[in-house]
Amino acid sequence: MALPGARARAWAAAAKVTQRRLRAEGAGRSRSPKPANQRAALYVHWPYCEKRCSYCNFHKYIPRGVEEAAVRSCLVTEAQTLLRLSGVQRVESVFFGGGTPSLASPHTVATILEAVAQETHLSADCEVTLEANPTSAPGSRLLAFGAAGINRLSIGLQSLDDTELQLLGRTHSASDALQTLEEARRLFPGRVSVDLMLGLPTQQVGPWLRQLKELLCHCDDHISLYQLTLERGTALFTQVQQGALPAPDPELAAEMYQEGRAMLREAGFRQYEVSNFARNGALSIHNWTYWQCGQYLGIGPGAHGRFMPQGTGGHIREARIQTLEPDVWMKEVMLYGHGTRKRIPLGKLELLEEVVAMGLRTDMGITHQHWQQFESQLTLWDMFGASKEVGTLLEQGLLQLDHRGLRCSWEGLAVLDSLLLTLLPLLQEAWQQRVLSPVPGG
Repeated sequence: MALPGARARAWAAAAKVTQRRLRAEGAGRSRSPKPANQRAALYVHWPYCEKRCSYCNFHKYIPRGVEEAAVRSCLVTEAQTLLRLSGVQRVESVFFGGGTPSLASPHTVATILEAVAQETHLSADCEVTLEANPTSAPGSRLLAFGAAGINRLSIGLQSLDDTELQLLGRTHSASDALQTLEEARRLFPGRVSVDLMLGLPTQQVGPWLRQLKELLCHCDDHISLYQLTLERGTALFTQVQQGALPAPDPELAAEMYQEGRAMLREAGFRQYEVSNFARNGALSIHNWTYWQCGQYLGIGPGAHGRFMPQGTGGHIREARIQTLEPDVWMKEVMLYGHGTRKRIPLGKLELLEEVVAMGLRTDMGITHQHWQQFESQLTLWDMFGASKEVGTLLEQGLLQLDHRGLRCSWEGLAVLDSLLLTLLPLLQEAWQQRVLSPVPGG
């Protein structure tokens, strides 16, 4: 059943009101009184693309023809099944990713949202994001997605240089990207994010900064900066390996990142996560769930999720991975109601490692209250307070440990990977000591 127009319009109107409220309140506080194991984000994976980009090793397929009705039916079925298995009573955000989900029809988006709303509570202010490529998202199509229930867009712009876009194998030009961005901002004001890549072969700091400066003249309130990672098996990796292109210079990439984040800060953007910048409070609620180690359900071929299935007493969180190949996934969904290929119970230490590694990606870090949701006996002070190595990081101004919790400084966010090399072994050592010498009454 398609999403009724009245409900879609109500979601769109409520989203505008809620966005103003969220901007005033900021992110990081709970949006629902429901217990954590009854709340979740929902990720919907559309695995198909028009073509494979030269740098991309994500799970995607280039089909000759997609039986969209069959895929849509399986996505609905899997969403219903996993919502029931998880016992989730409130979905706090929905993210259509891929692949290129803007190649799916608005009807598919509407049908999935309606099925979720019938299965659990999906509020009118729920953030519903669609990833879109400029060539698959003209204004009329974006308008239809808005009517289907989408209220936030993430546009894969990647570059404003046509030569770089060709190198990346993108199907759009810089002009296409800016036109799509203009139409998106008109239809979804304050709710449009754009991606910009750095560290490409032959890329130089000055020209890249000029791209970012130009983008600031056109963008909305959210920008993501992503450094290119050469992945084995991609066309770009092969070109570099064979000497057809120079390898990206990591020092130049680091300079681009530092100069870029400084430019964004000057323009009023808050770096609320290592790669993500927002102004006017326009943070991604969905991604915030990931960084706060909240529950999320993943549906679609190759999707990942993390939630506590019913029947475990709400104590064992599982990492779940859906079957990769779309045709096989569809057969499994039709047979079993879902296409879960792997179920991996997460131990307490594994979960705490994720809390540290993900939480420190944000400027808020890990508050004491947030830590206690996952570990009630050993505090952040117990874990890190007596460490000489942490003391050195505090003195260097890279890390902060105080009454609020543990977090990186602005300088520390840029070198988080090196900080984790110190912090994670300390966490493991403290946990091992607890195992050997249990806390009384624990």
